[in-house]
Amino acid sequence: MTGTLAEVAGWGGAALLLLAYLLLSMGRIAASRAFQAMNLLGSLGLAVNALVHGAWPSATLNAIWLVIALNGVLLGAERAGRQPAHHDRQTR
Repeated sequence: MTGTLAEVAGWGGAALLLLAYLLLSMGRIAASRAFQAMNLLGSLGLAVNALVHGAWPSATLNAIWLVIALNGVLLGAERAGRQPAHHDRQTR
C-alpha cells in the first residue's frame, strides 16, 4: 500500500473512531452493531496506517480493537451493549 493510501486509511479510521465515540457519548447511537462496525472500520484504517509506518504498539492496539469490534458485530452488539437493569425506586 502506498504512503498516501495509508495516510487516507489512518485519518479516515481516526475520524470514524472519534465519530462513533462522539455519537455514543451524546446518546445518538447505542452500543449497537452500527457502533461496532464503525469501530471495526476505524481500527482497520488505523492498523493499516500503523503497519505501513512500523508503529508496532499502535498496530497491535488497533488489531486488538478490531477483534473486539468484530466480536461485537458478529455476536450481536445489542446483547454486549446492554446495561444491567437498575431500579428507579428509592430505598428507605
